[in-house]
Formats: sequence, structure tokens, C-alpha cells
Amino acid sequence: MDWKEQAAELERLLPACEVAVQWHIRRKVERLLPPRNPRAVEKKLEGFLQEARESEQRCARTLDTLPDLSFPEELPITRHRADIRTAIQENQVVVIAGETGSGKTTQLPKLCLDAGLGVRGKIACTQPRRIAALSVSQRVSQELKVTWGKEVGAKIRFTDRTSEETRIKFLTDGMLLSEIHGDRYLLEYDTVIIDEAHERSLNIDFLLGYLNQLREERPDLKIIITSATIDTASFSHAFGNAPIIEVSGRMYPVEVEYLPLDELLTGGEGNY
Repeated sequence: MDWKEQAAELERLLPACEVAVQWHIRRKVERLLPPRNPRAVEKKLEGFLQEARESEQRCARTLDTLPDLSFPEELPITRHRADIRTAIQENQVVVIAGETGSGKTTQLPKLCLDAGLGVRGKIACTQPRRIAALSVSQRVSQELKVTWGKEVGAKIRFTDRTSEETRIKFLTDGMLLSEIHGDRYLLEYDTVIIDEAHERSLNIDFLLGYLNQLREERPDLKIIITSATIDTASFSHAFGNAPIIEVSGRMYPVEVEYLPLDELLTGGEGNY
């Protein structure tokens, strides 16, 4: 193939490649074309084609090995499954409003898989606290009947229970902020869920502002914002009047339990 045919083949392959690979190859090819030395460029393009084919094959294997999805019928969010899936597929940003206990945190990452996401990149789901990132990730792995730390994992300060096979990754908002230092375009992910956005911590507000700018650079990145309050219009307005889906009802009562003081002092629970 000459360089024109190679470039056309790359354009065909790239949409099915991993986000990071697609981004890397596009940036490199933009600098090469049109070529001054066609033979030298053809050699480089052949290397990119090989990289793209390998990435496409990895995505195909990931798609074939995704866990079977099931959604508890008793959860309020399950009744909105079709609407949420359609909204995610048709919009870059979606705002989900629902009471605590409606199933948002555990079911939304699964709904993203149901919408075809999590194949070309991971699904990130932020939590304000470390204990939530760990416990929710374990719960989701149980529901999907997969090994915790493999297909579903968590990353908090000093602990990384993820792997190359991880499709759903729970992490604190502070940890996602720290990842931006080494991955400014968040190419590890094809979806970012900002959970409990109503808490409006400094980390959450910074992430929301950063993602609002990043969505122009990464039009392929899906952003989902969840809130347990009725003040969702401000989130929607900030992200270009993103659609809002209301999830009414609460399945499980919310109870407050306190850690023993000595455990709290030694555990050092924080927001990072």
C-alpha cells in the first residue's frame, strides 16, 4: 500500500481502537502528512497500522469477555434503564438526579457497560471517600460475579486494586485529580462518572471545571454527573444544558453508623 492507502486504512481502524492508541496515532500521523519523503512515511505508517490492528484485537477480546449484566428490579434506577442508556449513547454529558439509596452508585457503571462503553477505555467512577470507593467496587464485582481487582477494581491512596483487564474503576476524586498530572487528557478512560457531585468539595468542583474544558478536547469522552439533590439545573447549565434524568424513589433506608474513635484515629480516613 502507498501512504494514501495506509492513511485510509488507519482511518477505518482507529474508531475501533483503544482511546489512548487512537489519540497517539492521530497526533503522530498529523505531523507526517502530507509526506515530504513518502517512502520513510510509509514505513512509519505501517508501524502505526500494526499498532492499530493489535489495539482493535484487544478491544474485540474485551468485548467478548465482558461480564453478563443484570439489574435488580427493585431498585428505582432500574426502571429508568432504557432512558439512561439512550441518554448516555446520544449525549456527551448526562446529569442523573436521585435520592441516596436509589441505586445510582452501583448501577450506573453497569449501565455504561450496557450502553457499549468500557471497551475502548475504562469507566472511572469517583467517590468522595476511600471507604466508599473500596466497598462499592466490591459490591459491583459481586453483582457482576467477577473477581475484585480484575474486571472491577478500586484505586485509593497507597492501594491500587486494578489490572489491565479492569473495565470499571472506582477511585476517590482526589486520586483522579492526581492522575491528571500524568494523563492530562484522561486517555485511560472512555467514561468518567462524578458521583455525589452535590457534596461540592474543592476536589469535585475542580474536577467538574476540568472536565468541562476537557470535553472539547475529548468529544469522545462520556461524562456522567450524579447528584442526590434537586439542584441539578446548575450542573446541566454548566455543561451546555446537558439532559437531566430524575430517578425518584429510595429502596433502602439510609442509616448513619459511627466508627469507633480508636479505629478512626488509626485508619486516617480522608478524601484523597
